[in-house]
Amino acid sequence: MRKNITKLLAGFACLCAFGVATPSFADAPAKTEAATTAAVATPAVTPVPDAAAPAAVPAAPAATAAPAAAPVANKGDTSFMMISTLLVILMTIPGLALFYGGLVRSKNMLSVLMQVFMVFALVIVLWCIYGYSIAFTEKTAFFGGFDRLFLNGIWDPAKGTFAAAATFSKGVVIPEFVFVAFQGTFAAITCALIVGAFAERAKFSAVLAFVVLWFTFAYLPAAHMVWFWTGPDLITNAATSASEALKAGWIWQKGALDFAGGTVVHINAAVAGLVGAIMIGKRVGYGRESMAPHSLTMTMIGASLLWVGWFGFNAGSSLEAGDVAALAFVNTLLATAAATLSWVFGEWISKGKPSMLGGASGAVAGLVAITPAAGFVGPMGGLVMGLLAGIVCLWGVNGLKRLIGADDSLDVFGVHGVGGILGALLTGVFAAPQLGGQGIFDYVTNKMSADPYSIGHQVWVQAQAVGTTILWSAIVSVVAYKLVDIVIGLRVPEEEEREGLDITSHGEQAYHG
Repeated sequence: MRKNITKLLAGFACLCAFGVATPSFADAPAKTEAATTAAVATPAVTPVPDAAAPAAVPAAPAATAAPAAAPVANKGDTSFMMISTLLVILMTIPGLALFYGGLVRSKNMLSVLMQVFMVFALVIVLWCIYGYSIAFTEKTAFFGGFDRLFLNGIWDPAKGTFAAAATFSKGVVIPEFVFVAFQGTFAAITCALIVGAFAERAKFSAVLAFVVLWFTFAYLPAAHMVWFWTGPDLITNAATSASEALKAGWIWQKGALDFAGGTVVHINAAVAGLVGAIMIGKRVGYGRESMAPHSLTMTMIGASLLWVGWFGFNAGSSLEAGDVAALAFVNTLLATAAATLSWVFGEWISKGKPSMLGGASGAVAGLVAITPAAGFVGPMGGLVMGLLAGIVCLWGVNGLKRLIGADDSLDVFGVHGVGGILGALLTGVFAAPQLGGQGIFDYVTNKMSADPYSIGHQVWVQAQAVGTTILWSAIVSVVAYKLVDIVIGLRVPEEEEREGLDITSHGEQAYHG
């Protein structure tokens, strides 16, 4: 009976969260031809000349120029973005699932796989219903509107045309549906990252209910604040640059640099995970019983899939197959390799032996740290960031973890939180042109800004973005966990935890015999 009540309450919590976030269709603003999504360009269709017109018609004395043709998505860019989207999916299922699964005890392997798999599926559905619209349409500096509710307006059946999303280059677009899918995978992996912090003890229904609330009130505002803008095509002079900037997200307006999600993804998820680890409490037997990973083989496979998939995550964030994508690609390769080396050698020096777990953790630390900087810093800046990330995150999962005292099961905060904060701050340093970085792009002149780049100022802006993300995620997480605990309960009973969640929560076993 209690299980049935729990299921009903879990479903009720999900429906309540969805109801809060989703207005009726009648409340959605009417669509206009001018797109309001982040860099979504929906130009008017250029009229086709009348084929029956005479070949030589005298020109009118004051003839007006024909309207410019609408930008057309390049098939190469479109293919690149679809492949990048598939790579990000690969990062989560099976990459993150196997990475996490190998780190828990064998009796909880399937529970972790199930949580990652189901969170991914749940978030993709929510993203297409209302998440994309809230994150990437114009409304306020903190929260988008409902212009793309249920992905409405992307396909125009009357004209037989699809909307396009702008990139970071004037006149270059990609199909908006591709942009929707790409960004949806970011939302999904962010929510899936959180489950590693409270693995082996949380109720499955509670995890799903929490994800609905946190996705709606933490991830979507963060994505909007950091990444939403109206695109480069409307910027023609200083006045339009200023007016379009006022329509962007709050953190974007400040000038923060986050190429692929140091704040939105990693810091955001890590804070939510840490809050969860504290509020749910430590695992039964933590500090007294062995809780060693049951399969570092699976963890190594998962880490490798994460590294491969991360090329789509970072390079794909350029939104087109060009020089910046190539820069992000090489930075993802180099920084990750550097972090792997520095973590393993640091562990070798401090503990006497290099470990496979250290190698896999170092790789993920490097990937996290380079994420916000991938398209902004030069390769040597990426190298330094990777080397620092390996050492700093090694301290994060050891020294800092002991200082905090929380049972962050799979070191989500030690790697993603510490690495994300480090990477976000160092982006402000190594994006400097004098250090080989890209500097700031000026869309008025359509070239790199001629103004001097101030490292101190940019680091301060980056720190504001980090602080805002930490505060926002922490507040939403505390409220969401508390609500779920009141309605459902966050934690399984002690006897179920001791037996293992594979059997008690899912009625299955990962291994037999």
